[in-house]
Amino acid sequence: MAGDPSSVMAALGLDRSTEHLYFRLVPVSGHTLTGVAQLVQTAPDRLLRELAPLVDRGLVALVEDRVVVPPLADALSALVLEEARRAAASATRLAELSSAVPHLVASATRPDRQHLSEVHPLDGELSSGGNPLELLQLMLRTSRGDMLWLRPDAWAMPRESAVTELLAEAIASGRRSRAIYPVRALTEAPDALRARARLGEEVRVMSEVRTRMFVFGDAHAVLPEPLGFADEPRVHVRQRSIVAALTMWFESMWERAAPVPELEDGDIDLDGRRFLLDQMMAGATDEVIARKLGIGLRTVRRRVASLMIELGVDTRFQAGVEAVRRGWL
Repeated sequence: MAGDPSSVMAALGLDRSTEHLYFRLVPVSGHTLTGVAQLVQTAPDRLLRELAPLVDRGLVALVEDRVVVPPLADALSALVLEEARRAAASATRLAELSSAVPHLVASATRPDRQHLSEVHPLDGELSSGGNPLELLQLMLRTSRGDMLWLRPDAWAMPRESAVTELLAEAIASGRRSRAIYPVRALTEAPDALRARARLGEEVRVMSEVRTRMFVFGDAHAVLPEPLGFADEPRVHVRQRSIVAALTMWFESMWERAAPVPELEDGDIDLDGRRFLLDQMMAGATDEVIARKLGIGLRTVRRRVASLMIELGVDTRFQAGVEAVRRGWL
C-alpha cells in the first residue's frame, strides 16, 4: 500500500530488518550509541554496522556519540535533492562527452585515398602566442580589398590604439574598412567608434555580436577557436573558399546591421536614438531593449520618455510616425 511505511523503505532499497531497526530508533532519537545499543539489545559495534545503510541514505545521523533520527520527510527531501544534483551533474558530463563524439568521428572521416587523385592540406593554422600586431601588419601588407571586422569588445583590448594606427595607414592607402559593433558600444565605447569613424571606417551596429573576427580581402581571415571573445588560440585561414564563406557571413550581418549616420557628421548618438526608435517601431518591450543595449530598465524608460517628449507625442506609434516625418528613420 502507498501509505505503508515499509513501501518508503523498500523504495530506498532497504530490507525488512533495516526497516524494522529504523522504526525502533525513531522513539530513542538523541540517545547515545551505547544507550541505543542497550535498548535494541545488541553490541555497539554491531549496531554501527547495521546503521550503515540508514546513515548512507541520511535517515540516521551520528552526531558525536549520539544517534539522531531526523523527520522522515526532511530526510527524504534531502535525499531527493542530492540525487537531483547527481543527476544534473551526470547529465552535464554526458552532454560534454556526447559533444566530443562528432569531433572524434569527424576526425576519422576522410575519403578513401585509393579513389583520390590529389590530396593537399588546407591553407591555415591554429596557433597561440607570437606578436599579434606584427601578424596583423603582415596580413595587411599581403592582402588587398576590404577590411571586415566583427568587434564585440575590441575597444577594451590594450592594443586597440596600435591597431587603430595600422588601420589609419591602410585606409589612407585607399582601402575600405567596415566594422560591426554591438549596439551597447554606442554607450560603452563612443570614443572608440569616433576614432574609427574619423579614419574613414564605416560603422554599423546590431543587437549582439557573438565573436571576434576580421577578414582582409580574399587572402586572410582570423577568428578565435572556439568562437567567442578569447584572443587565442586563433584560427588563421588563407584557404580562399573558407575566406569567401566568412566574407559572405559578414555581408549577411552587414545587411542586417544598422548604420550610425551621426558618426558621419563627427558626432555620435550616445542614447542610441535610431536603434531605440527601430526597436520601438518593432514592438520591442523596454525589457528587451534594455537587454539588447546592456543597460538598466530604468535608463531605457527614461530615454523612451525623453524621446517622446522631444518628438511631442504620446504613444510609441506616434513617435515612429513623427520620427519618419523628421527624417530620423
